[in-house]
Amino acid sequence: METYTAMRTFADSWGLLYMVLIFLGVCVFAFRPGSKKIYDEQARIPLNEETIKND
Repeated sequence: METYTAMRTFADSWGLLYMVLIFLGVCVFAFRPGSKKIYDEQARIPLNEETIKND
């Protein structure tokens, strides 16, 4: 069996399942309960006066 054929067979069957599971895991992690507070704090970092450098 050629390498291309073996990799194509894997990608057609298990590769797609793997990628879907990774995508769902990232979505669950990003939208988990309680993460809104953390993301809001991180979004305000550039606007925080303590982090602005006065040159």
